[in-house]
Amino acid sequence: MKKLRWAIDGELWELDASTPRTLEGAARAVPGKALPLGLSRGTKLFRPNQIDFMQRFMVAPFLPSYTHHLGVTIQRVLSIPVTENWSALLLGQFNLRKFLSSLKENGSGDGVRKRDLKSIGKLFLDKSLYALGFSSEVLLTPDDTLLLSSDSYYAHNSSSIPRKKSVFHHKFPHHNLTVDAAWPALFVDKETGTYWDVPFSMAIDLASLPLDSGLSYHLCLHHNHGSPKQFQGDPIAQVPASLFPGVSAKCAFSYEKNVDIWRSKAQKLKMVQLYDIFLSDPHVSASGTIGASLSASFGESSIRLVEDAKDVKHLSYHNPTLKSTLLGDIFASVSFTAQHGNFQRLVSEHGFPFWF
Repeated sequence: MKKLRWAIDGELWELDASTPRTLEGAARAVPGKALPLGLSRGTKLFRPNQIDFMQRFMVAPFLPSYTHHLGVTIQRVLSIPVTENWSALLLGQFNLRKFLSSLKENGSGDGVRKRDLKSIGKLFLDKSLYALGFSSEVLLTPDDTLLLSSDSYYAHNSSSIPRKKSVFHHKFPHHNLTVDAAWPALFVDKETGTYWDVPFSMAIDLASLPLDSGLSYHLCLHHNHGSPKQFQGDPIAQVPASLFPGVSAKCAFSYEKNVDIWRSKAQKLKMVQLYDIFLSDPHVSASGTIGASLSASFGESSIRLVEDAKDVKHLSYHNPTLKSTLLGDIFASVSFTAQHGNFQRLVSEHGFPFWF
């Protein structure tokens, strides 16, 4: 059921996508064009923290990575302890492919082997080889967290604008509130695979905590400001309508009911590790979800909702004078799951391990 809930969220909300284009490692999906779930990532997943974890617990002082546009790069994170409730990370990246290319361009054959250390050292001073990111996370209260980040990507052009982002999380007893702002904000279009920079983007998100059964809702307010530009691409490419300046609001309400038709209460094998604690009980269950969503857009970005509403004649409204659009939709799903076994025994002792 968690995968089904994730799939529904992917269709209704613009999830973040993993990308090597920035040091933060994330880009927001273009509104109205949901990303495949395989490309989406959790909103609280932070790449510098991932690298720091690998350095600490996987004995990896440097993390090599490969991307098509940069080639082989080497990344390193330095942890800066401030206080018990305040931490900071400094992420550096070195473009190994560009460095080796520069080494070959400035000499060939015996010239490269005879190059002195001084001339090689000058190559390391080329700032286009580096990218630098800084992030800081502050635990304001047990329920409030503030994240600030900034990165400068010198590996493309010296005119690259530093990216800055701030995210505020607040935990209510039964809700989560997230306020994030980025300048510029990076968006990715799943249809063309192009990236777009919006000078300023801000979003306010309020969502009820997921329940096994019951009523839940999700509210989101999004604002874009400034003219979007294609990131490292043709400046005359057509800009997605949803990235134009404007304010959009979206809300969704749903009711979910889960029913256990049968669930085993048999005891598990003692002293045997479970493959997955969430799949440890044989069961037969059914679930149903019904809900409705409402979207409103004001400004130049409202054109996108007009295109989406072509096939929804009775649940849409558009006012060209006020540059506003209203669109409503309903959704429902029914699922049935059955499981036999509790994933404690191996099917075979040789070859690939399979559990049942």
